[in-house]
Amino acid sequence: MAKSSNPEGKTGVRIVVAGDRGTGKSSLIVTAAAETFPTNVPRLLPPTRLPEDFYPDRVPITIIDTSSNPEDRGKLAEELKRADAVVLTYACDQPETLNRLSTFWLPELRQLEVKVPVIVVGCKLDLRDDQQQVSLEQVMSPIMQQFREIETCIECSAYKHIQIPEVFYYAQKAVLHPTGPLFDQETQTLKPRCVRALKRIFILCDHDRDGALSDAELNNFQVKCFNAPLQPSEIVGVKRVVQDKLVEGVNERGLTLTGFLFLHALFIEKGRLETTWTVLRKFGYNNDIKLSDDLIPYSSFKRAPDQSVELTNEAIEFLKGVYELFDSDLDNNLRPIEVEDVFSTAPENPWNDAPYKDAAEKTALGGLSLDAFLSEWALMTLLDPARSLENLIYIGYPGDSSSAIRITRRRRLDRKKQQSERNVFQCFVFGPANAGKSALMNSFLGRPYLDSYSPTADEQYAVNVVELPGGIKKTLVLREIPEDGVSKLLSSKESLAPCDIAVFVYDSSDESSWKRATELLMDVAGHGEDTGYDVPCLIVAAKDDLDSFPMAIQNSTRVSQDMGIEAPIPISSKLRDFNNIFRRIVNAAEHPHLSIPETEAGRSRKQYHRLINRSLMVVSVGAAVAIVGFAAYRVYAARKNASS
Repeated sequence: MAKSSNPEGKTGVRIVVAGDRGTGKSSLIVTAAAETFPTNVPRLLPPTRLPEDFYPDRVPITIIDTSSNPEDRGKLAEELKRADAVVLTYACDQPETLNRLSTFWLPELRQLEVKVPVIVVGCKLDLRDDQQQVSLEQVMSPIMQQFREIETCIECSAYKHIQIPEVFYYAQKAVLHPTGPLFDQETQTLKPRCVRALKRIFILCDHDRDGALSDAELNNFQVKCFNAPLQPSEIVGVKRVVQDKLVEGVNERGLTLTGFLFLHALFIEKGRLETTWTVLRKFGYNNDIKLSDDLIPYSSFKRAPDQSVELTNEAIEFLKGVYELFDSDLDNNLRPIEVEDVFSTAPENPWNDAPYKDAAEKTALGGLSLDAFLSEWALMTLLDPARSLENLIYIGYPGDSSSAIRITRRRRLDRKKQQSERNVFQCFVFGPANAGKSALMNSFLGRPYLDSYSPTADEQYAVNVVELPGGIKKTLVLREIPEDGVSKLLSSKESLAPCDIAVFVYDSSDESSWKRATELLMDVAGHGEDTGYDVPCLIVAAKDDLDSFPMAIQNSTRVSQDMGIEAPIPISSKLRDFNNIFRRIVNAAEHPHLSIPETEAGRSRKQYHRLINRSLMVVSVGAAVAIVGFAAYRVYAARKNASS
């Protein structure tokens, strides 16, 4: 395959040369730039630039010389931190300078957190004692085992012009085509993220979806990546190389995925990393083996705080097709291994970590139903639309990426229209400790009730589909807010903006739990009134299987009537008696003008504004009457003058 091109966006490579005094740093730099050995070398060279056509990648190189004097340590550290790559030098005729690499220089780079490729260079090769001939591999193998950041090692002679251009070629190559993200030197295998990216590229190039690249598909791939077709004899040669080493790498239809991956491992082993990097970059990957930011339309996510992001019907239909494809036995149960397979062309499974892990209902067999699968996607789109869109692209979404998502209408406009058009609602679940919040969350996901109490330390999410009358389906996201996290949440002005509805859970057998729940309700309602992000609220009386505390009905009736919201809804997670709570939550969220609590302060504020508005109206009416009266007087005066 052909040579690589300049990686997009890389306008230059900065290489810092460091090492003990007298190891040949300055001579190395001058000889590389001037192609002649200098007779008089200054102690410290100014920055030296190699032109862009010096190496095939056509990226200019700036080489920085450094001083190893103790008084210049600060400047040295500053330059090392700005480096794209570091060349560490030792003198072949001074073994102690080689030892200093592992006792000082490499640990120093780690201490400074310089995480760039390192090229170790043995200078003054012409001065080595012929009696002490040891192979470079024998010398460097123990050091490279200890310091994995070393990309390569090379010995050179500026005086005799031995391997001088190669030093900076390898340094540039380590920056533009790094080994680390692609290949595990210890196991001599492609790294998982590299395998996933190449698998996605293979699938995109396998247009007839038969699991192999035909000669025509292989040629199209070559033209796309390297702007040059393969001759028929070259295609035969490529397949023969693979088949000789790996029988399953080629079948009657063409090059298999196994063979495609083997080819890239072969390129890397032979030092041709630029070939694999060119392929990855042609398909939009950056140095982290993730899609470049410019492929994700971030401008599509601009929205007001009280707007949310949802998947479009087009994206949902695509995901249904993906589910059917990977649910091979069609049992509406996508097993964990099948979920992993769905994301096998993404850098990793995004649902392996919080908040997505365990956020959806599992089947009896531990998998995901179609509703649960779509719920996970809805949650990811709500919380992190960029990541959701990115993963849609990774798993093969065929349409324009902006057609996969939509921005919902502002909630304040929903309130005016007295109806929400959203398909995904986010409900904040508040309540004191041991009130039954987690039990409510677990029951929403079909999990069994647990008698033992385990406090929730961090926010938790639960997402599921709620079926409404008429077969309409909405997705509900429950976000549990621990009691000690409420004040932090409400410290932000826009904290309630993403909330479609708030639920306040209390233990119906515990009066102190009720009092704390009403305090939280007042805090949230007050915050909503102060910021303009009022939210509908429901109160949930949990543990209805226990006896209520005295005066429970009177207290709850008084509070709900005073604040203008529905009376507490009794539920028992233990008895699985939920009183249609999830439908009622969705129904309240669908009608955002209802169930909004009103505090005494909020009521007084409203009355004050009504009074001001009424006063202004009276003033304006009075002014209008005065103007009309004045106009009438002028007409009367004009007529009187005319008659005179």
